[in-house]
Amino acid sequence: MFLTIATTHQPATDLGFLLHKHPGKAQRFSTTYGEAHVFYPEADDARCTAALLLDVDPIALTRGVKRGKGAKGSPDLALAQYVNDRPYAASSLLAVALGTVFRTAMQGRCDARPELPALPMPLEIEVPALPARGGEEMVRRLFEPLGWQVTIEPIPLDPRFPAWGESRYVRLALTGTMPLADALRQLYVLLPVLDNAKHYWVAPDEVDKLLRAGEGWLSAHPDRDLIASRYLSRRPTLTRSAMERLAEIDETAPEHLDNAIPDDGGEDAETDEDASAVAGARAGAGAGVTPVGADAGADVTPAAAGAPARAAAPAGVAPTHAVGAVATEGLSSAPAPATGGTAGAPATGGPAPAPAAASAVDGAVPVTAVLATAPATGDGAIAGAGAGADERPPTLARQRRDAILAALRAAGAERVLDLGCGDGKLIGALLREPRFREIVGVDVSTRALTIAERKLKLARMSERQRDRVRLIQGALTYTDQRLVGYDAAVLCEVIEHLDEPRLPALEYAVLGSARPATVVVTTPNVEYNVRYASEEVGGEGLAAGAMRHGDHRFEWDRATFRAWAEQAAAKYGYATRFEPVGEVDPEVGPSTQMVVFTRTETHDAGIPPARDTFASATIPTADDEGTGATA
Repeated sequence: MFLTIATTHQPATDLGFLLHKHPGKAQRFSTTYGEAHVFYPEADDARCTAALLLDVDPIALTRGVKRGKGAKGSPDLALAQYVNDRPYAASSLLAVALGTVFRTAMQGRCDARPELPALPMPLEIEVPALPARGGEEMVRRLFEPLGWQVTIEPIPLDPRFPAWGESRYVRLALTGTMPLADALRQLYVLLPVLDNAKHYWVAPDEVDKLLRAGEGWLSAHPDRDLIASRYLSRRPTLTRSAMERLAEIDETAPEHLDNAIPDDGGEDAETDEDASAVAGARAGAGAGVTPVGADAGADVTPAAAGAPARAAAPAGVAPTHAVGAVATEGLSSAPAPATGGTAGAPATGGPAPAPAAASAVDGAVPVTAVLATAPATGDGAIAGAGAGADERPPTLARQRRDAILAALRAAGAERVLDLGCGDGKLIGALLREPRFREIVGVDVSTRALTIAERKLKLARMSERQRDRVRLIQGALTYTDQRLVGYDAAVLCEVIEHLDEPRLPALEYAVLGSARPATVVVTTPNVEYNVRYASEEVGGEGLAAGAMRHGDHRFEWDRATFRAWAEQAAAKYGYATRFEPVGEVDPEVGPSTQMVVFTRTETHDAGIPPARDTFASATIPTADDEGTGATA
């Protein structure tokens, strides 16, 4: 059983870093049913190819297998255990070997080169013998919607006897540009789906495996029902469970959920994420409570693919977290007054730009400048100049999250508050980095926190990992002693859901009372809204004066945002640094604007006393024995 992965990314030997396998060595790994070998037929700066050879022991496959007897058995089964295609054709055996040998690569981790996993790279994957139940049409149905160019060569039953026709096996070659981790996860799921069989008993935990490997692509796949059914060996109960959880991610109408929860399709399902608008989380918090956990600027569907580009994309930007729902890649805002409160968008303008090159806004150096550049597509980084028309840029939500993570790393933060955590996407990203040893998610919505607990799988975490995270209920316009003493706090797409007269209360609660060393705030740039026009094909558009989300109380231009941040920083003893996030237009700036507050005063001199206090308890979780995210 054989599979090769090749790249022409420069330098191509970066593939060795991503796979955590040295190109100069041939390595062997033991598996349950044989041995897996990893080696590199070619490895230089121009092209690198990694090969996975799984040598299956047919005898090992029969161990522990009950032989059929009596009315329910068949003597042919005894022979079938030894005469089969398992050692030669790609199947769940190869998928399990992928997950075992390349586990770290599938998780998107590379400690030696942390910028590599998010970078899309040109990939060529070949499987010489692949069972394809459903034929060529089925193979194309499964891989082409994911952005692969598919080449299929049917394998005849016997070349000496053409009249016998073709077998159910094909040689498959895939060509595409995406992060390697995404490609490996897709193969992990789709190889056994095409074979329509599993070599092991399918238990309920297979649903979790499917959703984990399918994160970011399965919920938006047009044949996700078929994929779930085949992957779960057509077990109706498990398939129904998987579909319900996928529907919860992707299709549930916002009005059926708590208004702090987005109706998204996973971090990478751009059209689902970005089209899902979620109402502000005022309900249940009382008048004037900041709508923590509301949407992250996910306001309209992204602009039509193939729109003319205005500039090159921010190099190496990876998508970022959004509080609640997520924002649209390619959204824009109309110019707003330099001063004043709510800024509305003017009449829509020209076509939406393709991913554009990051340039400093207002003299700021974008945080994305520290990331490596690469041509991009799919779910990794923004496509650069010359990217193919079929390549998908990352969602703005993921770009925001990576910008926030970069700011937290630069600040050396270890104990972090996610203020307005929504369903926990940023918390999940923080948990993947050991440097963040304590993470607290705060949201006004109990429904949001319950879903965050489930999506983060807190009840199934190891004790050591679970001790790193807490979920607590709270409103950010009230001081809360539980939030004092942390290294950093994040307000991702939160402030625009607050009535402007309530902003001073938020400023005091975070900057004046909690006083973390670093505070990261993101909010939409209203000037950019004009870059999404209603007359575009497939576009919903923004009417003149409209905002990106129905619950936004304001959307600021860059001058207004800067004035607000500098005023708050001066009042509470912080310095400010402004950075663009997402696509940067030379005329109207970035889609999202971000400020990083850095505390310059360690004492409380000159800070007014608190007027409000809020002492809400930690939210109880669904785990009655306290194994969830309780305080």
